[in-house]
Amino acid sequence: MYLAKVVGTVVSTSKDPRLTGCKLLLVVPVALYPQKVEYPLVAVDSVGAGIGEMVLCVDGSTARRAVTEENAPIDCAIVGIIDEVETCGDLLQPEKLSLLDGEKQL
Repeated sequence: MYLAKVVGTVVSTSKDPRLTGCKLLLVVPVALYPQKVEYPLVAVDSVGAGIGEMVLCVDGSTARRAVTEENAPIDCAIVGIIDEVETCGDLLQPEKLSLLDGEKQL
């Protein structure tokens, strides 16, 4: 599992039939410490997240099991909405976490 920020929506009128009814969101992984990410990810939303929210994501076979259609071609799924993160006794609000590109703030 990893933290990510929802930065947009994805609309696809022509797609695999097993994705019909799935809400697709564009997410960017975040980190407590700067790292590098090459590209944002498309994730299936299973919890009703929205743009600007910090979310908990899973990938691989776990992502497929997080949605109703276990055999769907899904590689990333949103399974939670983050309220706060605590590390080493410090309480961090989602807006204080950095995007993995190390340059932008949430």
